[in-house]
Amino acid sequence: MKTHEIVIPGPNQPLQIRERELGSPGAGEASIATEATGVSFAEVQMLGGRYPGQPAFPFVPGYDLVGKVLSVGPGVDPALVGKRVATMTQTGAWAENVLRRAEELVVVPDDLDPSEVDTLIVNGITAYKMLHRVARVKAGQTIVVHGAGGGVGTILVQLAKLAGVHVIGTCKPSQREAVERLGARVVDYTRGKVLDDTRALAPEGVDAVFDHVGGDSLRASFAMLRRGGTLVSYGSASTINARGSAWTPILVNMARALLWSLRPGGRTMKVFDVWGRGSFGADSAFRPRRFWREFREDLGRLLALFMAGSLRAQVARRVPLLDASTALEAHVAGGFTGKIVLETTARFGVA
Repeated sequence: MKTHEIVIPGPNQPLQIRERELGSPGAGEASIATEATGVSFAEVQMLGGRYPGQPAFPFVPGYDLVGKVLSVGPGVDPALVGKRVATMTQTGAWAENVLRRAEELVVVPDDLDPSEVDTLIVNGITAYKMLHRVARVKAGQTIVVHGAGGGVGTILVQLAKLAGVHVIGTCKPSQREAVERLGARVVDYTRGKVLDDTRALAPEGVDAVFDHVGGDSLRASFAMLRRGGTLVSYGSASTINARGSAWTPILVNMARALLWSLRPGGRTMKVFDVWGRGSFGADSAFRPRRFWREFREDLGRLLALFMAGSLRAQVARRVPLLDASTALEAHVAGGFTGKIVLETTARFGVA
């Protein structure tokens, strides 16, 4: 089977479209026709060679996908053929067809919009795990969500509100109305007074802060916490143009987490990675069975909330897969709410 895929050929080089032959699924694998695949900050980092653990150039990016199973290899239930499925990939999803392990797939109802479902995969899993498996928030508590208008942020706000949690969300002025509709009180981070403005809304401090910015933002985020509060660091967007190893900001954050958590006051900092790297929990490399079990459980919960109308998908823009460069440029430009999604002709039933 021939497939087209998007390739990052080298650091900060224009994306390329490559045609290649995709083999048949091997033992335990499924061949999938991609319908939708997301665009995230991870791909922006990968373009510049700044994503920790990314493959060597050239490679196919793409962190998650929704698609239809075309065929399966030995050891896989044939009933999976024809089913719509979703999975998280880290790389390789920006392609018309892919091969994935069957155990990594979650079956998705046929009547759901593939692009809307895609917004729930890496963004939804990140939000759900941080909220319920890491910070373990409780009803009546107050949290701060940085980047509340983004792909992870919009889901974090909604999940927190569903759990009875009070939310303060930072965002751009253009995102304010959308974030307020989700139920958060808004802090305009472009004013440069995030800590002061947050303290005005929560004078006694907050119970948890979710920070994807990194760098100096972490100090302000930690200062927002009340006694017993938790800062969850899940990215380092502010260091995308830094020099040196892409791992350096992560290692610095881990050192901060250790040192700051030892300070008097009962506040803690945790570094979150959606793959569990560096954690003692569901690590995808060392505890893959637990990791994928939790993935299936958590995505199942998210899909149930979505189908019940309790969780809204935030598709900022739909772009054809082969026009991925435009989508990536739009992501870098910012100003959108939710997630940009790439769609293939399979999304519309076109061969």
